[in-house]
Amino acid sequence: MKKLIIAAGTGFLGQVLVNHFKNKFEEIVILTRGKSQTINGIKYINWNARTFSGWENELENATVLINLAGKSVDCRYTKKNKKEILLSRIESTKILNKAVLNCKNPPKHWLNSSTSTIYRFSLDKEMDEINGEIGNDFSINVALSWEKAFFKTQAPNTLKTALRTSIVLGKNGGAFIPLKTLSKIGFGGKQGKGNQFISWIHEEDFANAIDFIIQKEITGVINIVSPKPVRNVDFMEKLRKSIGFPFGIPVNAFLLEIGSFFIRTETELVLKSRNVIPKRLLENDFNFKFGDIDKSFENLLGN
Repeated sequence: MKKLIIAAGTGFLGQVLVNHFKNKFEEIVILTRGKSQTINGIKYINWNARTFSGWENELENATVLINLAGKSVDCRYTKKNKKEILLSRIESTKILNKAVLNCKNPPKHWLNSSTSTIYRFSLDKEMDEINGEIGNDFSINVALSWEKAFFKTQAPNTLKTALRTSIVLGKNGGAFIPLKTLSKIGFGGKQGKGNQFISWIHEEDFANAIDFIIQKEITGVINIVSPKPVRNVDFMEKLRKSIGFPFGIPVNAFLLEIGSFFIRTETELVLKSRNVIPKRLLENDFNFKFGDIDKSFENLLGN
């Protein structure tokens, strides 16, 4: 493949994809709020994710465009932060739509971030792309607006795929690091009631799934999650076992609220039950290397 563009590719997920694709593309371009430069053969181009400034020329003749832009949801949901969470996703998607339409030779395939949080809280029903039920709260409405901004603009020469990604477990970033740290200091018990499901995916399977979608030219919405959601209480127990820690103090919802206030985040990130499965990936015969949580922890911890 010739050219890969990753918008907002300097973070954890962007680096996972760069490491995966660095020998599969002739050229990789990262759109970043940082300065324009070339490091280790990767071209970094400045953009503000809202307006044209020359970065849009990089989209010409691209094979694949992946957009990861969006303010982190790991923050307090103040009025200001809610606005930034929404606008950072909508504005970046809209300006990329304009850029794609302006290209003489637009990207062949555009994969845009979305989230598995788009589905309602569920302790029973497994949510897939066909029969999954969409809920109604701030995070869900952000996801709906995000996908609407992506799909409503027709790009006749570009395939479009929305990636409904779950928590990505990685060695060097994402949610796994703080969860591991909590477990090592004794706070690795269940969070809240503990019966809520965690939808997750190993970083290697995340990158492989993106690669698979590109190769198979899969379009529309697709869940980027492992086949087996795990209840919070089981997830934390298996994590404690993997790091060899004998016990974990449970943290109830009230204490989570207090803790979340002090570390400037929201309890929704751990209390919402995300019971999501990758129906479309499985139907297309995608093979998960780390579909089992025990195997994933073993790999991530280097055991």
